[in-house]
Amino acid sequence: MRIIPAVITAAITLSLTYALSTKIGQVPPMGKLLSPQSGFWQNAEVIGERPHENMVLPGLTGKVEVWYDDRAVPHIFAENEADAFYVQGYVTARDRLWQMELQTYAAAGRLSEILGPGLIRYDRSKRRDGMIYGAERSVAVMETDPATRTAIHSYADGVNAFIAQLTPASLPVEYKILDYKPEKWDVIKSALLLKYMSADLAGFCNDLENTNARRLFSMTDFNLLYPDFQDTLDPIIPKGTPFAAASAKAVAPPDSVLAIDAAYMKFKQDKPDPANGSNNWAVAGSKTRSGAPILCSDPHLGLSLPSLWYEVQIHTPGMNVYGASLPGAPGVIIGFNDHIAWGVTNGEEDVKDYYRMQFRNGKKEYLFNGSYRPAEQRVEAIKVRGGATVYDTVAYTVFGPVAYDNTFPEKIAGQSFLAMRWKALDSSNELRTFYRLNKARNYDEYVDALRTFTCPAQNFVFADKAGDIAIWHNGQYPLRWKDQGKWIMPGSDSTYAWQGYIPHAELPHIKNPERGFVSSANQRATDSTYPYVLYSAEYDLFRGERINRRLGEMNGITPQDMMTLQNDNKNLFAATAMPLIRRHIDTAALTDAQRPYWQLLSQWDCVASADSKAATIFNNFWDQLTDTIFRDELEPKDSTILAMPQPTTALLMLLRDSSVHFVDNINTPQKETLSALVQGAFATIVPHMAELNKAGKLELGKARGTAIRHLSRAIPAFSAMHLNTGGGRHIVNATKATHGPSWRMIVQLSDKTEAYGIYPGGQSGNPGSPFYDNAVNDWVAGKYYLLHVFDEQEKDDPLIRYKVMFTGK
Repeated sequence: MRIIPAVITAAITLSLTYALSTKIGQVPPMGKLLSPQSGFWQNAEVIGERPHENMVLPGLTGKVEVWYDDRAVPHIFAENEADAFYVQGYVTARDRLWQMELQTYAAAGRLSEILGPGLIRYDRSKRRDGMIYGAERSVAVMETDPATRTAIHSYADGVNAFIAQLTPASLPVEYKILDYKPEKWDVIKSALLLKYMSADLAGFCNDLENTNARRLFSMTDFNLLYPDFQDTLDPIIPKGTPFAAASAKAVAPPDSVLAIDAAYMKFKQDKPDPANGSNNWAVAGSKTRSGAPILCSDPHLGLSLPSLWYEVQIHTPGMNVYGASLPGAPGVIIGFNDHIAWGVTNGEEDVKDYYRMQFRNGKKEYLFNGSYRPAEQRVEAIKVRGGATVYDTVAYTVFGPVAYDNTFPEKIAGQSFLAMRWKALDSSNELRTFYRLNKARNYDEYVDALRTFTCPAQNFVFADKAGDIAIWHNGQYPLRWKDQGKWIMPGSDSTYAWQGYIPHAELPHIKNPERGFVSSANQRATDSTYPYVLYSAEYDLFRGERINRRLGEMNGITPQDMMTLQNDNKNLFAATAMPLIRRHIDTAALTDAQRPYWQLLSQWDCVASADSKAATIFNNFWDQLTDTIFRDELEPKDSTILAMPQPTTALLMLLRDSSVHFVDNINTPQKETLSALVQGAFATIVPHMAELNKAGKLELGKARGTAIRHLSRAIPAFSAMHLNTGGGRHIVNATKATHGPSWRMIVQLSDKTEAYGIYPGGQSGNPGSPFYDNAVNDWVAGKYYLLHVFDEQEKDDPLIRYKVMFTGK
């Protein structure tokens, strides 16, 4: 009988062994994760001083020193650029490897490999978008340029040198939790990262929704809902600036009014956040206390931990640059050197068009210019963790990949094949732009650097120590006729294709304007006199207006004044809307329950601070009002996808005509008025406002606040949640629930550069490090850190906390 307990004991032991060493669903192998020798305990870092290190790495040709300051920012001193980028790759991987790799998996449509079948649709969409195809084409161009070839290969060698040293104990903790290992870093991963940024910043268009809207509305109504220009305009290039006549012109087809499509578009696009944008500006020395220009930049993007950005200084005999780098790409993306500073905001231009294709034999041949031609077939194998590999054949046409058909994103009978023409898929070398900016010394070299930057379109602001300031609305913009690309076009006729690009010299730009500053905040680049067609569905308006108003009023400006402006919470959108609301609300008809909330709103100074209750009331009220006005016309019909008008469009429309016919609900027999809708919208939101107030959560920082989520979106303990923030859309401080200023930088270009910056995170990607989220609370409070730019003689500066000495084998 002794054998029975023995068998039971053995069975329990085997079961526990299996359970502790096997990933079950989303639960990692607990034995590995909890192991004192190799589990998550090994990822804890000691708080305090770290010993100096000496490291020997294969491939280095000389000696490299890295000094880490009090915030763990690496300052790289190398004897040549190849070694500098090698060590940048190494130290970035040491701090951020899991983030670097996950982002490239996301860009390539490979998340199912590590996260399972729930990501198959996402991965298919990235393959349909041609992300790997576009990255391959960019790598081919980078390889032809000696400087960028050296940069990407040296960087990759450094990343791989770090990966080669990893052990089960030293793996970043996310690999342990998700139970997989990093693969070798290839140069295409750096290209994929740049394409990922293109998707985030230039992946937006409304062609499908506009095609549906054009069937439902007259052109008059279409232009009311989705205008090219807002009536109130404060463009990047000041109004009235003269432009030379266009040297190139797009020729419209004889039948330039496109035929209305026979079927509604039911495809639903995965779009980036329309608030992806930024602020930047530069003020001339004539407006500053020091007499030196000041440049400011704060890109607005999705917030996550680890942070999108990684601070670094790179010093070589020919370059001394400091700023924010992208983990996974060599060099500095937003920053400054000994001579210049630069920053970027999203240009917002639409550089993606869809074409309706006629295929036969499945997806093998398509009609083009009167005959059928073979499509290039790319068979995409999507590996799935815990499941069978999914295969998707993507057909490539003269325009680009077929992004949508009757099998994707869902099986929908009768839907057309839509090919996508997207600038991000063209061969390009954006990395050369940043390489040249890192070394630029003056305005001419800045302009030369911009020539190879094609996508995503960006507003590059510039200042230098010679006193020049400038801005370029930079990128490659299709040469279009009016309304080309607003809706789906015929793909069988080359006359509807792009006919070239706006010449670089004729892009909107300005240098040393009389007003003493340049700025951009994702608004239109020019007024209506610009001779080329520029088009976007998502131009902002009020942030730029607020910035320009404040800069125009200010003199004797200091870096501290610029900190205040970057954190400015004035809501000009609300300030413009409130007089309209006051005119159309009947205060005598308010109930006792509603009056306290109207009093808060009516007395509001339109500053969306974290402790503002009125800001929460306004945001909820305006959303409810516009939903009430437009939902009846724009609610989905037969799964048809339509776009709501921008908030600025709705506001300006109502200011022009409070009885515009959209106010009337087409589904009711009576005729509604704006006054009735305002009263009803306010009454609708008050119960929810009362609930928030009773719970002590009506203040903006509590009702909305900000959550900086872990990049996996699955590990709350590695996130920074419930942050008490103000700001919002249309506000200079563009902080929202999960989105906002991802890197704030201020650079005064005096004889000795004075620079400040902060991002909501920390240098380390390791949740067990004291530098994982050390800057989050200071970022919430609007604080900044002095950015330390060391020279070789400052090796004993007390701010240098430890050093790593690298030598080659």
